[in-house]
Amino acid sequence: MKTFYITTAIDYVNAKPHIGHAYEKVTADIIARWHRLKGEDVFFLTGTDDNAQKNAQAAKEANLPTMEFVDKNAKNFKEMCDIFNISYNCFIRTTEKRHIKVAQDLFSKAFKSKNIYKGFYEGYYCLGCESFKTEKELVEGKCPEHNKEPELRKEETYFFKLGKYKNKIITLVSSKDFIIPKERKNEILSRLKSEDLNDLSVSRQKSEWGITTPIDKNHTIYVWYDALINYISALDPPKGKNFKKYWPADIHLIGKGINWFHSVIWPAILFSASIKQPKQVVVHGYLTMNGQKISKSLGNVIDPVELAKKYSVDSIRYVFIKDIPFGQDGDFSEESLKARHNNELANDLGNLVSRVLTLTEKNFPKGLKKSPLDKKLTSKLNIKKIDFHMQKLELQQALNEIWKFINECNKHINDEKPWELKGKELEKHLYTLTESVRIIAILISPFIPETSEKIFNQLEQKKGTLKDAVFGKVKIYKVKKGEILFKKIEMKEKTIQPEKIEQNLDKVDIEYFKKIDLRVAKIKAVSDHPNAEKLYLLVLNLGKGEHELQVLSGLKGDYTKEDLLGKKVVVIRNLKHVVIRGVESQGMLLAAVFKNKVSLIEPDSDIEVGAKVM
Repeated sequence: MKTFYITTAIDYVNAKPHIGHAYEKVTADIIARWHRLKGEDVFFLTGTDDNAQKNAQAAKEANLPTMEFVDKNAKNFKEMCDIFNISYNCFIRTTEKRHIKVAQDLFSKAFKSKNIYKGFYEGYYCLGCESFKTEKELVEGKCPEHNKEPELRKEETYFFKLGKYKNKIITLVSSKDFIIPKERKNEILSRLKSEDLNDLSVSRQKSEWGITTPIDKNHTIYVWYDALINYISALDPPKGKNFKKYWPADIHLIGKGINWFHSVIWPAILFSASIKQPKQVVVHGYLTMNGQKISKSLGNVIDPVELAKKYSVDSIRYVFIKDIPFGQDGDFSEESLKARHNNELANDLGNLVSRVLTLTEKNFPKGLKKSPLDKKLTSKLNIKKIDFHMQKLELQQALNEIWKFINECNKHINDEKPWELKGKELEKHLYTLTESVRIIAILISPFIPETSEKIFNQLEQKKGTLKDAVFGKVKIYKVKKGEILFKKIEMKEKTIQPEKIEQNLDKVDIEYFKKIDLRVAKIKAVSDHPNAEKLYLLVLNLGKGEHELQVLSGLKGDYTKEDLLGKKVVVIRNLKHVVIRGVESQGMLLAAVFKNKVSLIEPDSDIEVGAKVM
């Protein structure tokens, strides 16, 4: 059986987890679950970094013994993982004996092979990063990651010969897809080629916290040298069956702030120990609020555990993927979460399941037998395309493909009106739709697992694997419709108060207009606003690598749905999102108005989607 080993970063436990931690764990979980769905033997590792000096500092500020403080916060991280249905195989902590032993063994091995030596280090130390910074890395004298001035430190230390492996690391990083996305690979290569790769300080003079070096009791192992080793210590090397079975890791999933440690320092440690390199380092972006990174150090955290008390965990997982193209930064918004919960989860998916199961249970109380399939609907599902996107880690695109089929099922119900059918025609359409719901439940299981399980319970079927996502597999359905999948969230209506610029034409600064991001977009889908007769709900494609925009527009009376579908338009991309009658609108289209006739601004046909409008 094919194996698949995925890891997340292990988190500092100097405070409770924030939503960025939940985002990383959820994305890793989706990837792990997809590979399990394909029948692979998956090992999924996450955990906490207990040995950081800033954990000890935070414990001191909290007036608690360090171990008690670390235990308490590590428990919070594990609780968060469990609440968000993270299907880890192992939750490691770096205070575990098995980890300490492996970290000391590798340190000792590197010292004996003369890859570690004693010296003195003087430099700027960022406690937030737990690392020394060069002056080039600072922005206006501050660490760009934590926006704080580092401390100037001089201390006795042991050095690791990092520079010795520079050429090997460049060759590794240059190889295809070792680091994705490409921009993160280029950042590392640019730095490797433009800077000297200095030897790395890998010990700190003995403090009350950390792993004591095996060669000098007056020093503890530098936290990053120790922490990275968790990826193999969790597998019980060198003779453990898990190490032989799963190493090298298929994916190290990390945030962009720790790319250097994973793509340069970790490979050097492995080279020095003659251990195989991981196959891929996958770098995700940051969750932002109003464009600013969410982090403990910046003080703008969202507690994911508290958030999960307000909203469905599956709704949070869903919006992580729909709102943030994987690998890029993206804003998290409760308004967007509410809108997607109500429209895509409750309306699209929830209503589909409810309608199909209600009709099946009502018309076939003794069971719906296997019938010929309606290929007009079954042909709309492209599982190979979904899997292709998942293999490329295009999570948003994969989810979009699943949702396309969900919308096709809803359209099929509206077009065929099975409640008006009888006999074989009714059986054909309901069997096709019920099979569609089952297959949808398989495909969404990595993304929203709790919802998937609820659907299978109502179908009275077992989930199965991706091989079971084929039409005509179930011989008889005895469905038992349960509660609705998603209860609507009440939303307060917001109204837009446009500025009256026309009254101040002589006072408008050109800089005002430079802030407006106008883009060419293509209308991908058109539907009616569920609560407003005069509004269309449009889904706009902004080109490769961009997330889709949902826009409400009052075009009824001027355009039919067929007129709009596939049309190229110009949209304001960076408009503040508003909610109109319970549905979020994320932009505005440009149009001309003359004698009450609305005419959309249309770019020439050869202008690419995503092009900037000046």
